[in-house]
Parts: sequence; structure tokens; C-alpha cells
Amino acid sequence: MALDEARQDPLADDPRLPGFFGGAWAAVRRFDELLRIHGEQRGLLGPEEPSRLWERHLLNSAAAVPFVAGAGSVLDLGSGAGLPGVVVAAMLPSTAVTLLEPKQRRVRWLEEVVDELELGNATVVRGRAEDLAGRVQVEAVVARAVGPLTRLFPWAAPLLTPDGRLVALKGARAADEVDAARTAATQAGLTVAVHTAPTMDQIAATTVVVARRGQNGD
Repeated sequence: MALDEARQDPLADDPRLPGFFGGAWAAVRRFDELLRIHGEQRGLLGPEEPSRLWERHLLNSAAAVPFVAGAGSVLDLGSGAGLPGVVVAAMLPSTAVTLLEPKQRRVRWLEEVVDELELGNATVVRGRAEDLAGRVQVEAVVARAVGPLTRLFPWAAPLLTPDGRLVALKGARAADEVDAARTAATQAGLTVAVHTAPTMDQIAATTVVVARRGQNGD
């Protein structure tokens, strides 16, 4: 499908991208193509998003990877279009990644993407965090554009192993959001830290909130 020039992403031809994504490059590049072709039509992306997919979505998602690297199991809470879960699965092929999504039309999309990208380490599950509480525990939960921390903390905590962590991709006001969610963090048994996560030079860094069970948030 031909793409209108006005919708092209200026970063799409950046020569640094293959090196940044390494062995995941082919999968992430194909994911970009699928999102660009189908994302708006299937209600996954707004009309302005195809022109900024790399910086706003794909590199932003990749910022979560250092914070979950080493985890044997990761759950993407409210996976939606597959951000950040698909990127995490592509970049960490030895990690079992669950893409948790309540809406059936998005579940179908995620299943198609996992198939197309041949992500053997990714599993799509239809449901909400509350449905898995008491049944599933993972070493890390990732979340992006799912909800405020006041809701994320109680959603994620029951899904974490005793030393697990929630990794939430947030905006510039993350510190204020953390302050507003101090009580929720305490009630969920989480200790919270805010990190600045750069990706490539001249690309805005991502703010990452890490909430850990049973230890400090650093």
C-alpha cells in the first residue's frame, strides 16, 4: 500500500535505527509498516501518529527494555496496538512476553502481529489485570498509556512476583503523578523511582516510573 508523503515519518530512514535495534531490527521495522498501513484504519492510532511512529511510539517503547532485561517473564498490561509489548518481545527474544488486552478487535490485531513477526516468545491473552490476579505472576509488568499510577499500582501489584517490578512509560509530569499516587503505592507494597531513559541522540528521552515490590525503587 502506497503511503502519502505527508504521513511519512522523518525518522524512518535514519541510519542509526538498525544499529539501535540490533537483532530485533527486521521485526520492529515490519511492525512499523503494519502500524503505518493498518493502525489508523483499525482504530489503533490517531491520524497524526503515522508521521511520528518511530520517536513517539517505537523508540519510546524500546526505552522500557533496559528496565525489564533479565526478567524471565513480562506482561504488557493493556497492550492495545502492541506498544510496548511487541517491541519488548522483539528485543528480548529469550523473555516470555504476555500481551494482555481486553478488547477482542485488538486481540485479533495482536495475534496477527505476533504471527507476522514470528514472535515465538509472545502470547496474546484476552482479559484485564483483575482477571489474572491470583492466577498469574510475572517478574515484570510494562504499561504505556493505560491509566494513571493510582490505578496502575493496584492493577499491577497482584501480578508481580515478590521481587517483581512495574515499568510504566510516562510523560514529563511523571514526578507529579508519582506524588499523587504515594498512598496507592504504599497500599500495593511498591517502592517507586522515576528514571530518565534516553534512546538515540537528538531524540527526547522517555520518563520511566519503576515500582518494585519488596525493595527500593532504584
